[in-house]
Amino acid sequence: MAAARAAITTEGPAPLPLLDDSDPAIRIAAAYATAADPDHTVRTAFATRLTTEHDPMVRAALILATAETTHAHPHAPITVWIRERWQDGMQAPEVRLAAAIGWLCLTDEPAPDDPHAIVGILATDECARAMDALPWMTVAGCGEPGLLRCVRRMLRPGEPEPHDDPWAPPP
Repeated sequence: MAAARAAITTEGPAPLPLLDDSDPAIRIAAAYATAADPDHTVRTAFATRLTTEHDPMVRAALILATAETTHAHPHAPITVWIRERWQDGMQAPEVRLAAAIGWLCLTDEPAPDDPHAIVGILATDECARAMDALPWMTVAGCGEPGLLRCVRRMLRPGEPEPHDDPWAPPP
């Protein structure tokens, strides 16, 4: 995937104009396909689009794309910006969850009580199924809803992996 993203963006962030496409699926794919961002052009485009984007899943995709790009090209102010997104009660649940996951991926700080409380309230089975439309969540899933796996692994690391075979005896 990294090689494909690098090839797509070799001459610049080509998918960025697709952030304005009328189809939310195209906007999500454009955010997912974008790769390198050493000069913050891509993250600036994501933040700009976020100010006008109404679709919560696209907004969540923009947050996850920003977090992924920031992981590759660290920039502390963006980590703070992402934290502000999950703390913003005016954001849709999908956006707040994406921001909480993104922030947890960007920092070594222990998770404060806030993400635990927010995730505990917002990470419903329904929301997890909806967020599986996002490529990041699909990849993270490994047989279970990606959001629920991320929550379990990041906020409850001691919790065991679910069994693929419901009839298998516990380990």
